[in-house]
Amino acid sequence: MTEVVRVGVIGTGFGATTVAPAFDAIDDCTVVDVVTPRDEAAVAALCARADLDVISVHSPPFLHVEHVRRAIDAGHAVHCDKPFGRNADEAAVMTELAKEAGVVGLLNFERRFDPGRELVRALVNDGAIGQPHHFQYSRHIAYPGRPWNWLNSKELGGGWLGGQGSHLIDCCRWMFGEIVDAVAVMRTIVAERPGPDGRPVQCDADDGFVASLRTATGVTAVIDCAIESPVNTGERTAVFGSTGLLELDGESIVLRTAAGDVETYEVDLQGKIPLVVSMERWAERICDAVRTGVVEPGWPTFEDGLACAVAMDRMRLR
Repeated sequence: MTEVVRVGVIGTGFGATTVAPAFDAIDDCTVVDVVTPRDEAAVAALCARADLDVISVHSPPFLHVEHVRRAIDAGHAVHCDKPFGRNADEAAVMTELAKEAGVVGLLNFERRFDPGRELVRALVNDGAIGQPHHFQYSRHIAYPGRPWNWLNSKELGGGWLGGQGSHLIDCCRWMFGEIVDAVAVMRTIVAERPGPDGRPVQCDADDGFVASLRTATGVTAVIDCAIESPVNTGERTAVFGSTGLLELDGESIVLRTAAGDVETYEVDLQGKIPLVVSMERWAERICDAVRTGVVEPGWPTFEDGLACAVAMDRMRLR
C-alpha cells in the first residue's frame, strides 16, 4: 500500500463540500476525483481506477448497494455515508460483501469524533455522573423553501430519522451499548415541495420525529429532531446519571452534581463547526485504516451501520 492514501469520492453534495476537503486537509492523502452519483458511467469509471485506495460513497441511500458493490468488486476499501442503504436488508448485503472480499468497510458516523461528544463519553466512563441512566438530544432546523429530493421519499431511503436520527442512534450505541428496544413517532409537516420542474411533488418521508430507545445496559434515550421548524434551535445533548448531569451545548460541557457542585469544561473546536472538525478527524483515521488495514476499536464500520439500520427498521414498523 502506498504511503499516500488516494481517495475517490462519489457525491457532489456533502461529498464534495465537506468530505473531500476533509481528506485534502490531511497530510499524505489526496482526493483524486469527485463524481456525481447520478452518472453511472462516471461512477463505474471511478471505481475501476487502479490509482485509488478507497472509495468514499456519499450518494443517496437508494444507490448505496450498487456503488458499494462496484467499489468492493474493484478491490477498494470503502467508506460509506449514512443512512447505510434504505433498510437493514440492504445494509446486511453490503456488510457481507465487504466481509467476503476482505476489504476495509467504514461507516460515516463522523460525529463520534466530535470533541464535545468524545469528552462527554470520557466523563461518563470516568464516573463523573455515577451510573448513567438517560440520554437526551434535541435539535430543530428551519429550512424554508427546501426543494424536493430523495430525503422526502420513503422509496429512495429518505426521512429525517435516517438523515439525522442515525447519528444519534449510533451515539447511544457508542456511549452506552447495543440498542434492545426502539420506537419512534414520525411526522411529515410539509406534504409537497417543488420538484426539478417547479411543479409540486408529494412528500411521504418524515421531516421530524421523536424516538425512544433503551440499551442493553439499561440506559434510556429520547431523541427529538426536525428539519421543518419555524426557528433554528442549537444542538443540546444531556446525560443523566445517578449522581449528576452532563450537558453539552455548543463549545462547553457543564457538569452538575446532586451535591450542588457545578463544573464547566471547554470544548476545543479549533474555530470550526463541530461537523467539520469531526469529519477532518475521522478522515485522518480512515486513511490510517486504509493504509494499515487495521480498524481500531470505536471506529465505525459497516457492522455499526447495520446495527443502526436494524434499530431504524424496528422504529418504522410501529
